[in-house]
Amino acid sequence: MKRIVLTGGGTAGHVTPNIALMPALKEAGYDIQYIGSHQGIERSLIEELKIPYYGISSGKLRRYFDPKNFSDPFKVLKGYFEASQLMKQLKPDVVFSKGGFVSVPVVFAAKKRGIPVIIHESDITPGLANKLSISSASKVCANFPETVKYLPEGKAILTGTPIRQELFAGNKLLGLDFCGFTREKPVLLVVGGSTGSAAVNGAVRQALPELLKKYQVVHLCGKDKTDESLNGTKGYVQFEYIKKELSDLLAAADVVISRAGANAICELLSLRKPNLLIPLSAASSRGDQILNAESFKKQGFSYVIKEEELTTDTLLKGVENVYDTRSEYIKAMSQSKLNDSIDTIVKLIKELTKQGK
Repeated sequence: MKRIVLTGGGTAGHVTPNIALMPALKEAGYDIQYIGSHQGIERSLIEELKIPYYGISSGKLRRYFDPKNFSDPFKVLKGYFEASQLMKQLKPDVVFSKGGFVSVPVVFAAKKRGIPVIIHESDITPGLANKLSISSASKVCANFPETVKYLPEGKAILTGTPIRQELFAGNKLLGLDFCGFTREKPVLLVVGGSTGSAAVNGAVRQALPELLKKYQVVHLCGKDKTDESLNGTKGYVQFEYIKKELSDLLAAADVVISRAGANAICELLSLRKPNLLIPLSAASSRGDQILNAESFKKQGFSYVIKEEELTTDTLLKGVENVYDTRSEYIKAMSQSKLNDSIDTIVKLIKELTKQGK
């Protein structure tokens, strides 16, 4: 049987595309093994799926000063030796990396043993972990057309991001019933990312009295970020996090307000959901969400509000614009070519499996 090692972690965005690939990989006859960090979010997500999981030491590589910069290189080195042992033990035919710092020693170890490696970059510009890994990769999958110019010629392939197929199975009526909503008013879904966003949450709550005149609002706030004073507000429900019912909530949503993480916005693109993006500011990130949002705005997929320009007025204006012109957004998204990513990536994995033999 063909064997593939998947790796990636640190955030859900470095794991969910791997999970999205799994059904197609199993169908193609692959035995799937996963290498991640000992305690990262990836461990619980993968073990829940009954996929063999191997934890290795993982350190973060920072561009800024931090006392941990002195100890983390030793963790990375330890992770490399652990990954090397796993490569020797598991003998995979191919490795697929979704990024995050835990993936770097895995990619290096695979390269050392002559195992083909495919990297997937979700953002427009490669993150530091992927930058370090690119030279060891056979191919690099890109999510945005703009990304190709940042990658070595001959390695880059425009694939888009693998989307979890269960998201397409949502039921609008079940979503409305879950929230206690009626069918008479449109639904606004607010998603602040897996950890929640104080800026997005605050703006939505300030605008709530006006929003509720026209919309019903379902608000995914993030862990420990619900506002108890708003419990029982007619037409408004809030949750820390939703997993099982997310597909139903997306099906029920007429407009989605979201951060601009690459996986999240690619899910909205695939589902043809009119959306308003509020990217994480450059002060709080390396600016990748800003570039992601600008690309989607340029392609006609999204309305964008910069975080520093986020007010009650700009939010209300943005939501109104997206809802009133939603058919135009849906039409633009329907013409996107980034909708067969799973088939494209699995085909690439098969090709490299043969080359590695």
